[in-house]
Amino acid sequence: MPELKRLHAGHAPAVLAFELVNRAYFAVSVPDRGDDFFDKFTDRYGALLAEQEAGICAFYVLVAEDGSVLGRFNLYDIENGTAELGYRVAQHVAGCGVATTAVRELCRLAVARHGLRTLRAGTSRENVASQRVLIKAGFVLVDPADLGGKSGPWYQRDLVLHQ
Repeated sequence: MPELKRLHAGHAPAVLAFELVNRAYFAVSVPDRGDDFFDKFTDRYGALLAEQEAGICAFYVLVAEDGSVLGRFNLYDIENGTAELGYRVAQHVAGCGVATTAVRELCRLAVARHGLRTLRAGTSRENVASQRVLIKAGFVLVDPADLGGKSGPWYQRDLVLHQ
């Protein structure tokens, strides 16, 4: 059974493998991270862990029984009880309910571990699968979004109402 775990240094090789294997798949619905991301992965990964330690963000990975990463689920810009949610799942598990289950679990953790009251998430207009995940996880449409040059909707979930 896959498990949502807080990101740590030991996850680095599995996270890099996840990003490399799914790079083309992700680029269809979100802007590509670019070669620089992969060339400087170790430095970037260390910076993420430092942000997490500072309490600015909280990063989670969905880990399969074999230790591989099936998804990344992140809380960005944690401030005043609010954060932005970002996530991506491996192509081979897309459409199997993995993202919805993990987003629901992360909503629970957002309250229990991080004291959050509200989460926001943006998707590109073309990323209908992600929009469905958010709706199934209790998010509602609130605003239009600009996501790295792609337009789409912002969704929000009041965590206090959905406990």
